[in-house]
Amino acid sequence: MIPAAFDYHRPASVDDAVKLLAQYGDEARVVAGGHSLIPMMKLRLAQPSHLVDLQDIAALKGVKDTGAAFEIGAMTTQRDIILSKVLAAAVPILKETSEQIADPQVRYCGTLGGNVANGDPGNDMPAVMMALDAVYLVKGAGGTREIKARGFYQGAYATALKDGEILTAIRIPKPAAGHGSAYVKQKRKIGDYATAAAAAIVAMSGGKCSSAAVVLTNVGDAAIFAEAAGRALVGTALDAAAIAQAAQAAADAAQPAPKDARGPADFRKSVAGVMVVSAVEAAARRARPGQA
Repeated sequence: MIPAAFDYHRPASVDDAVKLLAQYGDEARVVAGGHSLIPMMKLRLAQPSHLVDLQDIAALKGVKDTGAAFEIGAMTTQRDIILSKVLAAAVPILKETSEQIADPQVRYCGTLGGNVANGDPGNDMPAVMMALDAVYLVKGAGGTREIKARGFYQGAYATALKDGEILTAIRIPKPAAGHGSAYVKQKRKIGDYATAAAAAIVAMSGGKCSSAAVVLTNVGDAAIFAEAAGRALVGTALDAAAIAQAAQAAADAAQPAPKDARGPADFRKSVAGVMVVSAVEAAARRARPGQA
């Protein structure tokens, strides 16, 4: 189908983009890579009168090392993340996740900001950002503010962004040396949304897990921070019994829709548990010296 008519704007700065959003209000929508909004426009599920394209804003692209954290511009593409040697060394879960998003054509244009900002429960990066305890930097007519990823998602396509605000960057605290992480995704075919997926990040000290975060993708209206699953791992040697307990806690937290093309709710909750086992086992291996 063909989208409804709209006026196209291509600002050169964040300030210009914010002014356009303030000027046109509810009639305007921001487009980053376009992989979520454009299909909705073609189906007439979204009919903005004004489209504000962020492609020309250089300040929204790239990776900055601030010492204690990385700040990644919202318009940085998934391909840019995959090719970043700095991120691959310090925060390898970003590359691992990016490589599982859609297909190469999408990853060339799809942006990190677009993936995390629109609140699609099937997107992969929100769970990773929550596991990493990332902070989103946003700007609107009222100024700039910071929103923790763990408090950003309020439901399907519902976020803490206010009208007229733009996500400008994602700040990711540098994980502790020797941490382990993994993102594991079960899907029907290459490029598909997950039937269920899990992000896991663990840190070890003295042979015991000192911290852990487990987050689920696409088994609820938004990514689910499975706090009880992380608690079940802390203080253990990440043995099979502890991982099984964490997986059960995560499955209990999952809230998939009763009817879904990816399977009934009980099946998807079970898959979520299996993904947690795989993710935590991989993270544990990576956190232990000498193991991949």
